[in-house]
Amino acid sequence: MASDPDHPKPETSRHKCPACYKQFNRKLHLIEHMKISYHSVHQPRCWVCQKHCKSFESVREHINSPLSKTNCSKIFVEQGCNLCLKVLDSPSALKEHKQMCCLVAPAPLGTKITPCIESNVTMSGSIMDEMHNGKAQKAVAMDCEMVGGGSDGSIDLCARVCLVDEDENIILHTYVQQQIPVTNYRYEVTGLTEDHLRDAIPLNEVQDKIKKILYKGESVGRIPPDGGKARLLAGHDVQHDLDCLRMKYPGFLLRYNIQCGIHDPYEDCISVMRLYKRMCGQDHQQVFRLGDEKANSGFDSFRSMELEKKAPDELYEISTSDYKCWCLDLTKDCNPGS
Repeated sequence: MASDPDHPKPETSRHKCPACYKQFNRKLHLIEHMKISYHSVHQPRCWVCQKHCKSFESVREHINSPLSKTNCSKIFVEQGCNLCLKVLDSPSALKEHKQMCCLVAPAPLGTKITPCIESNVTMSGSIMDEMHNGKAQKAVAMDCEMVGGGSDGSIDLCARVCLVDEDENIILHTYVQQQIPVTNYRYEVTGLTEDHLRDAIPLNEVQDKIKKILYKGESVGRIPPDGGKARLLAGHDVQHDLDCLRMKYPGFLLRYNIQCGIHDPYEDCISVMRLYKRMCGQDHQQVFRLGDEKANSGFDSFRSMELEKKAPDELYEISTSDYKCWCLDLTKDCNPGS
């Protein structure tokens, strides 16, 4: 049935999220969405359409999955880096970028320090100096190797732990004495045998050494909101490593789930640190663009009527981030983008 030109249908106004592009019939629904989505410049996004995603895996799905947007997928195939998901201006720029983006695999431990793996602890001089002279080293990478305990060998027991600083210096590298019998050394993966753990350090001593490295004099359990002197801790599933070490560390200081394919704590640590530093190098805009203290303090500072009068872009600028962006070190909010 043809529409009557004298009585056109009223246009329905949809309220679109400027970050993830979801649309809502009511402004109130958009505001509620913005409150719980924590959209910000820190979130990973598609380099083609600029859609914000919750994680880099979500970005990868957005551009590579069968349901990906046709335009985003097409441009990414031609001009996108499949490692960092960045889209370049030309094939030549992409080729040059890929050569730099592919990180070199870490050298085996034996070529980096005196090959003394059976010794209990290897401490580098640089980290001890840093604790006294206050150099601006903010992050530590940690990785643990697990053996199995229990009747079926399924209980993860930390048998070896390694920590490195941002310059890839070894801070701590030690075998850990087990508190219950080891029933599976998982040799094919760990390369460990009973001999490696014969003179290992007791777990409580290892915990004390790690706490001294991470907290740097801050009182355990009383770390200030900005982290104080405490360090960021990066790793692959670092929360699981902490659990196996029977340690707790503030969640806002963890940078984790960096996947590594090598089952060697030292090489995993170096890989983690290189990936961490690469991620820190990402540029984006400043977090706060309004210069208004009230706007910088989140939605709770505004009344409902005030929020309903704001445009979607203004709501976005008010939104605070819950994403553990790699640029968020302990001294600044973010790296300015171009």
